[in-house]
Amino acid sequence: MQFFACLLLIGYAGVKLTIYGDTISHKTGLGGNWIGFLLMATVTSIPELASGISAVTLAGAPDIAIGTLLGSCVFNLVIIVILDLLYRPTLIYRMASVGHVLSGGFGIVLIGVCGLGLILAHAGETLGLGHIGIYTPVILLLYIVTVRTVFSYENRQIEAYAEQEADAYPSLSLKSAMLRYLVAAMIVVVTGIWLPLVAKKIALIMHWQESFVGTLLVAFITSLPEMVVAVTAIKIHALDMAIGNIFGSNLFNIAVVAIEDICYRAGPILAAVSPVHLLSILTSLVMTGFAIIGLFYRAERRVFKLVGWNSWLLFALYLFNSYFLFIYG
Repeated sequence: MQFFACLLLIGYAGVKLTIYGDTISHKTGLGGNWIGFLLMATVTSIPELASGISAVTLAGAPDIAIGTLLGSCVFNLVIIVILDLLYRPTLIYRMASVGHVLSGGFGIVLIGVCGLGLILAHAGETLGLGHIGIYTPVILLLYIVTVRTVFSYENRQIEAYAEQEADAYPSLSLKSAMLRYLVAAMIVVVTGIWLPLVAKKIALIMHWQESFVGTLLVAFITSLPEMVVAVTAIKIHALDMAIGNIFGSNLFNIAVVAIEDICYRAGPILAAVSPVHLLSILTSLVMTGFAIIGLFYRAERRVFKLVGWNSWLLFALYLFNSYFLFIYG
């Protein structure tokens, strides 16, 4: 009952979050890419932040904390497959802005830095700065550079966007849209904090390993806001907001790895987790690469009249990652 209550709350708030985010996008002249990247991605990733900090400070479970973030990165990319299936006019790769390649490329860099830190940590090279790893300041610096670069890219297109796009929400003021956006965001945040606690109780009853629970169960639950927001964005024809939310959430998830490392007082967090998480890192790298290829290549045909070939590969990689985490995690 608690689990389904969370789903209902996130479902309602996620719909409202998307509508008001799109309203802000139109009234400020900021492109859907930027709104999806920053506003949506940050809010929908707060459940991962809350559950991660709780896992390392209260539960003493760094595997759940890291597994949730990396598993969420993989699951977020599967949302592209869902969007490709739901968006019937054409393949989403043909309609989405090529500007998403920028945030996707930065995602590969940040996830790669996280993977490098994990490999070095298990090779005995922790490279610590006090109780944190050297990768933590690198990740935070790269995230700041990413936000600045994406904003600069979108800023060049603001004037043209504002001139070409009519106000789709004339009855709603910018102040009212921002206030309602904050209310919807608070619902997502509170529910997101509650969700991992419910999931952990279920996991304890099932006697599952922490790395498996974090990467698949908790990651799936904390990624529900991203999925609801993305699907709702498709319904209101805000495709760029949906794609921007996915890539932006993955970037924010890696930034949370650095935050968790700061909160974990026993030493560099990547030295304290299972090396099986490297599987999720490599899977998310390959999946991001295929997503970027799709945005550049812009295929025209659906395979089996369902989704594009890129989406089939993303789904296959998700199944591959899930199977081997179940076996080894």
